Amino acid sequence: MRTLPKTRTAPISRSRVAATAVAGLTLLCLTGTPPPMETAGAPEPATAATQRSATDEFSIARVLGRTNRQLAAPELARIARAVLRYSAKYELDPELVTAVILVESSALPSARSPKGAMGLMQVMPAMLEPLRLVGNFTTVESNIEAGCLILADNIRRMGEADGILAYFWGPNIRGDAYLERVRAAQAEVRRQLRS
Repeated sequence: MRTLPKTRTAPISRSRVAATAVAGLTLLCLTGTPPPMETAGAPEPATAATQRSATDEFSIARVLGRTNRQLAAPELARIARAVLRYSAKYELDPELVTAVILVESSALPSARSPKGAMGLMQVMPAMLEPLRLVGNFTTVESNIEAGCLILADNIRRMGEADGILAYFWGPNIRGDAYLERVRAAQAEVRRQLRS
């Protein structure tokens, strides 16, 4: 077994320790803040100004474009802007909203289900009347707003997991496969946004 060579260091006297402590306390009392400590190799804490949000318009458009390569850049940007606007308005995670869009319509604005759901977020027309929403829910903005409103209301009333399930099933939840698909899509969205 190899041992490291011993090095001798000068012992620190009690008076030197006391003097250092008094100097530190004096500095603390005069300035009200402790003296700066050096931490070798520790990264500086990030501030909001220095961090670039991975969930921006360009990044969301890029994720959606990987799923639906037929959409032109202006349409992708329009969808991404709507995702950011309405996820903020209804206090939803934009990554969750993007994941729901990917699961529901594969980012196809003109998607229609055999049951009558329409648009990017596959909103059922019957859901619009009780929410007092009017207009053409096949447009990108109105469809995403309606979907975000429904999803946010479900989550508020039922919690996140059941709220996501109710977005698909309605009030009679009959399984959790949809939740698993949304969570997997959300994880993939998150991975792509950070790459």
